[in-house]
Amino acid sequence: GPRALWKGNAVACLRLFPCSAVQLAAYRKFVILFTDDLGHISQWSSIMAGSLAGMVSTIVTYPTDLIKTRLIVQNLLEPSYRGILHAFSTVYQQEGFLALYRGVSLTVLGALPFSAGSLLVYMNLEKLWNGPRDRFSPLQNFVNVCLAAAVTQTLSFPFDTVKRKMQAQSPHLPHRGGVDVRFSGAVDCFRQIVKAQGVLALWNGLTANLLKIVPYFGVMFGTFEFCKRICLYQNGYIVSPLSYKLTPGVDQSLKPQELREFKKFFKTGQLKSKKPTL
Repeated sequence: GPRALWKGNAVACLRLFPCSAVQLAAYRKFVILFTDDLGHISQWSSIMAGSLAGMVSTIVTYPTDLIKTRLIVQNLLEPSYRGILHAFSTVYQQEGFLALYRGVSLTVLGALPFSAGSLLVYMNLEKLWNGPRDRFSPLQNFVNVCLAAAVTQTLSFPFDTVKRKMQAQSPHLPHRGGVDVRFSGAVDCFRQIVKAQGVLALWNGLTANLLKIVPYFGVMFGTFEFCKRICLYQNGYIVSPLSYKLTPGVDQSLKPQELREFKKFFKTGQLKSKKPTL
């Protein structure tokens, strides 16, 4: 029935909150670590910071991803798990704590081609649009993210394929979780898939995944860029949230708090804070 199309959706939504929070917090820490004394960070260092932050958030929230996969592959007519909490407790009791992290190494390895693909697209966006990156329109930002998501997901998809099979396989589930190959580990899973179905089998389901990933990241980052423009507009840096046209006479190097203090200084003749950031 239609309800089967949303199996595992609740835990997928729940994991977004801690995953995003941990990733953003870790990313800021890594950026500070890679930034030089002048406050500059190279493109390679930025990509590395993003990759490390993604790895940290993945490791912290990985059990929820495994539970999501188990809820998706189970048969609703004869369910092995009654819900999220029951799935957590059942997996922990039957298979042990380490079972909640089955396939996590593949996620970490998959971050390498993911980062390389991101950098490849990122470095060529200015050539594609023949203009500076910080002046892209909302449509251009949407297309940019969709292209980056398509390239990176295609490069890293074999790792995702093996990871899902490792997450789904369990001796305590009917038909061992419905996995079509038998394997003893990550490397053996790669070998068995290629042996049984060929190399292209590592990309089985890529089209369906792209139909989800590409618009997902496009909408998410497109919305992020638009919200950023609204914040810039509210703080007086640009003349409209629909464009990046700068407000005449505004020092763009000032932070929002500094800009507000600067405006108050001209209105009242004194700064609000005793130790102004100016």
